[in-house]
Amino acid sequence: MKLSMMLNYAGGFHAAVDRVVELEKAGLDVVWIAEAYSADAISQVGYLAAKTNRVEIGTGIVNVYSRTAALMAMTAAGCDYVSNGRFILGLGASGPQVIEGFHGVPYEKPMQRIKEYIQACRMIWAREEPFNMDGQTVKVPLPAGEGTGLGKPLKIIKPGQEIRKDIPIWWASLMGLSVQATAEVANGWLPIFFDPDKFQNVWGDDLKKGLAKRDPSLPRLQISAGGMVAIDEKLTGEAQDKILDFARPNAALYIGGMGARDKNFYNTICKKYGYEKEAIEIQDLYLSGRKDEAAAAVPREMLANSNLVGPKSFIKERLAAFKEAGVTVLSANPIGPDAVKTIETLKEMIS
Repeated sequence: MKLSMMLNYAGGFHAAVDRVVELEKAGLDVVWIAEAYSADAISQVGYLAAKTNRVEIGTGIVNVYSRTAALMAMTAAGCDYVSNGRFILGLGASGPQVIEGFHGVPYEKPMQRIKEYIQACRMIWAREEPFNMDGQTVKVPLPAGEGTGLGKPLKIIKPGQEIRKDIPIWWASLMGLSVQATAEVANGWLPIFFDPDKFQNVWGDDLKKGLAKRDPSLPRLQISAGGMVAIDEKLTGEAQDKILDFARPNAALYIGGMGARDKNFYNTICKKYGYEKEAIEIQDLYLSGRKDEAAAAVPREMLANSNLVGPKSFIKERLAAFKEAGVTVLSANPIGPDAVKTIETLKEMIS
């Protein structure tokens, strides 16, 4: 099992990079860089690549609307080139608020678009023939009657060395058919609120259906999951609860405030875990502006099972549960004054 973390911007970007450099020495294997509608993730990938030596660097995630499929493939090839083969392309659909409201692009067929972007990237990286695709969302070159009519299929130009044909592509999918598609075509899956004891209730059937259609030439589906990490013999009872409480506002935001009342996939995940009453209450409170009460209503069990907070014996049990559930990359957000020690301890426990 590898160790990963999301780039934490506390103290600013350069301080965050310095932390990654130290955590790389402690055993961190993967760092993810988010991209919403702030500074782009790709510039940061390049900077991190120059400052680190071993850690893999992934986008967690970039959307499939603000860049064309060909530009996505070029961007991934460039990131992989400057990082000496350490790049992971993490893709997602984002949502209509960002895609239509910020980028000005229609939010259409998100699942099909991601599948076609994955196909397009692999075709372009392979360089077996000029890129030509007639998909539902990706049509290259432009069809007859569109544009000048002068476009022609092209091969990506090698940037001084061979392009890695199997740059890993991870998909941040949430529910249903998109999870099935992830299991079928992606290298890795980035779920949210992953409870290793109950995840089968939410995603089990979809993962099984997708894996049944998976090309045998693809490697095993990788899964990255986890959360806050705090390891201390004193973290039981109220002390443990105080740390878990740090996760409440973010959980309430997603369960209660994301999407529309009748179309919030995070709320659906909470319900499928068996917290239907709590999910409804959290959403009602959050949408009425009572955010603190919504956070307080997040089930403790959900927080305890999806994070790693407690004494070493408890953490060891939870690590075994994550591994048994198929998690291959543990997401770790160290809580406390000594992140290096936390990562070193985790690395020792999973080795």
